[in-house]
Amino acid sequence: MGLLINILITFLVIVLVLYLVNLLPVDGRAKQIIRIVVIIIGILYLLRYLMVAGPIL
Repeated sequence: MGLLINILITFLVIVLVLYLVNLLPVDGRAKQIIRIVVIIIGILYLLRYLMVAGPIL
């Protein structure tokens, strides 16, 4: 159950950061690069949690 909560919290943080990136007063190209970096980091964190749960599932 704790693993599921960690995955949910990570997902919500990723969504929040992407929302905040959209509010930044920078040009579109910089926003796109920041979004890609945030998504990659988020996927890596989610994979880390899934690797821990891999043998359990």
